[in-house]
Amino acid sequence: MSMAKGTQAQSPALHAADSHDLIRVHGARVNNLKDVSVELPKRRLTVFTGVSGSGKSSLVFGTIAAESQRMINETYSTFVQGFMPTLARPEVDVLDGLTTAIIVGQERMGGDARSTVGTATDANAMLRILFSRLGKPHIGSAKAFSFNVASISGAGAVTIERGGEKVKERRSFSIVGGMCPRCEGRGSVTDFDLTALYDDSKSLNEGALTVPGYSVEGWYGRIYRGCGFFDPDKPIRKFTKKELHDLLRKEPTKIKVDGVNLTYEGLIPKIQKSMLSKDIDSLQPHIRAFVERAMTFTSCPDCGGTRLSEAARSSKIKKISIADACSMQISDLAEWVRGLKEPSVAPLLKALGDTLDSFVEIGLGYLGLDRPAGTLSGGEAQRVKMIRHLGSSLTDVTYVFDEPTIGLHPHDIQRMNDLLLRLRDKGNTVLVVEHKPEAIAIADHVVDLGPRAGTDGGEVVFEGTVEGLRAGDTLTGRHLDDRAKLKPTVRTPTGKLGVRGAATNNLQDVDVDIPLGVLTVVTGVAGSGKSSLIHGSVAGQDGVVTVDQAAIRGSRRSNPATYTGLLDPIRKAFAKANGVKPALFSANSEGACPTCNGAGVIYTDLAMMAGVASVCDDCGGKRFQASVLDYHFGGRDISEVLAMSVAEAEQFFGAGEARTPAAQKILQRMADVGLGYLTLGQPLTTLSGGERQRLKLATHMAEKGGVYVLDEPTTGLHLADVEQLLGLLDRLVDSGKSVIVIEHHQAVMAHADWIIDLGPGAGHDGGRIVFEGTPAELVADRSTLTGEHLAAYVGG
Repeated sequence: MSMAKGTQAQSPALHAADSHDLIRVHGARVNNLKDVSVELPKRRLTVFTGVSGSGKSSLVFGTIAAESQRMINETYSTFVQGFMPTLARPEVDVLDGLTTAIIVGQERMGGDARSTVGTATDANAMLRILFSRLGKPHIGSAKAFSFNVASISGAGAVTIERGGEKVKERRSFSIVGGMCPRCEGRGSVTDFDLTALYDDSKSLNEGALTVPGYSVEGWYGRIYRGCGFFDPDKPIRKFTKKELHDLLRKEPTKIKVDGVNLTYEGLIPKIQKSMLSKDIDSLQPHIRAFVERAMTFTSCPDCGGTRLSEAARSSKIKKISIADACSMQISDLAEWVRGLKEPSVAPLLKALGDTLDSFVEIGLGYLGLDRPAGTLSGGEAQRVKMIRHLGSSLTDVTYVFDEPTIGLHPHDIQRMNDLLLRLRDKGNTVLVVEHKPEAIAIADHVVDLGPRAGTDGGEVVFEGTVEGLRAGDTLTGRHLDDRAKLKPTVRTPTGKLGVRGAATNNLQDVDVDIPLGVLTVVTGVAGSGKSSLIHGSVAGQDGVVTVDQAAIRGSRRSNPATYTGLLDPIRKAFAKANGVKPALFSANSEGACPTCNGAGVIYTDLAMMAGVASVCDDCGGKRFQASVLDYHFGGRDISEVLAMSVAEAEQFFGAGEARTPAAQKILQRMADVGLGYLTLGQPLTTLSGGERQRLKLATHMAEKGGVYVLDEPTTGLHLADVEQLLGLLDRLVDSGKSVIVIEHHQAVMAHADWIIDLGPGAGHDGGRIVFEGTPAELVADRSTLTGEHLAAYVGG
């Protein structure tokens, strides 16, 4: 007994397996990181802070998560790796102690029109099984309730070898699917405006087709001209019925054009496959404009927009069909599922109930399972992706989150914090890139990057506890306890914009007058109807400029100069000064280096291994032909101008012999939104989320409009940058504009002249105006959730 006690009293030596409790990063140089070295504790919550563009994402996503994923991919056979995306090894000297990384990013979900909240999680699959077991009348397996499975039947002779002889037998088969045959499970049907597809006064050879990508010289143009089903020199209005049918609706047919075997298909099915099968928001702007012009989308008359066949809608549990269940608010559906007491499917009911409860817990109880995935905001999409990880049995995993509090009201941030802590407490490492002080406060460990952004960032300026950060002399530390004060006086409105009977989504016949000539903030908990009110009733009107949260799309050839239109006046100035064509000063046109085609680097494909990018030897990464670099303007060549920062270029084009007012005006707007440090030629693919949003704001500021609508402009902004944004909003209002901001950030609310608060809850518990007035009145009133949080924020 005493021996046992003595043994217990001695502290056992640490097992070798327990010594790996750190993720070590040494010498990281991805993007703007300057030989960064950090040691991150495992099974703890680490928050990465710093201004937008300081290198947070480069360290967390570009280095730690990227290497973890690459090493996992390498465990598969080379055959399997051939089907996977090839990932290059990040530029880093040592990465030690990595675990499997699960990345929950802000990318919007689903470019497919068939993807819904239910299909993107496991909820729809479980609901289909439930109805196939308990639905009355019984119509078939779970497939019979899926709007992605069509009903098919067929019959024919099959040859079977039996007893050494071949015997022919007649067999038939049928698959019962839940897809509505009219809309093919999309919920909406499209009618084509034929005048938008072609000009019937012209022939095909004269360029009758007006569909993007179907020009006479293009590949599709050649197919339609050379198919032989109609005369390409005959105007379309003179086509016979058969010829018009062949042009528009002919089923796929094998043809030969110029000696090449091809498949010909009518114009309408071709457009349906290439454009309409995708979510409209994911299309390129010019294709989206064509789709909106050429097609009218109406709810399917057969299924009422539910996407399901009549049989699937007829089978019910307690008078509720699967279509009714999917259209319910998830919080109500969770209650309905809990009310089903059926021992035969008890485990299924428990699993489905837990999944639906996770939606409510994460602040998405206001959604319906039939909500198209493409319509979710970045913050909503990120939280939907979190659902599948909450109930996971995995431990010792590294979860990587990119600003999980985006789009969340202060009331909802506490719930998000609880979820992150739950993931940590299961024994996982949680890495979070974050700007909100409420989310930084729960960190076990903080890594602050800076000191500034771009080339002035990329260094670790603090590593330690939240208290240490607060006491430290870094930009984040100094601003962590910043609190915007209520304005002593507010502006007087110059007019009003009336909204009457707004009923989009969950809005309940809302009547509101939005004051003009002032800064108006529209707020409320996530799902209360803010975006529905403003985007549904205000955006789209004449004179309204809308800056939404849609991501900037751009290849590695796009940069701030091309995106903002800055390169046009610069090219013209170079061309005029040297007496040559402007096209010479474009790396995507005549001036491009012929060796690398203006990319500046040469990409070598190494099959299933990661491709290698090496700087072009001929142009040295400058992207232009040597002869183009002989032309100068203001003493600089075009590559030197593109290597300038925005602040540098603003001075260069603002005075002296290089004075170019058109370029200087664009540069001024970029500096106004806090992008003075960006390099003009930096590829868009290397910009952070916050930088992209501000670049978008800078381009929209040039548009002529009296009313500006900004959707959460503080997304991706550091606390220090929020001050600059408030200054920009003030300048817009003082110049005579009316600014309407959809926002949760208390600093923006405190700075407003007028607040419209929606609520009181989310989904059908929201959709009403619960407060209209000045921020001071809201703080004094404290009758809403927003009022309580704003009062606590300003110390009222």
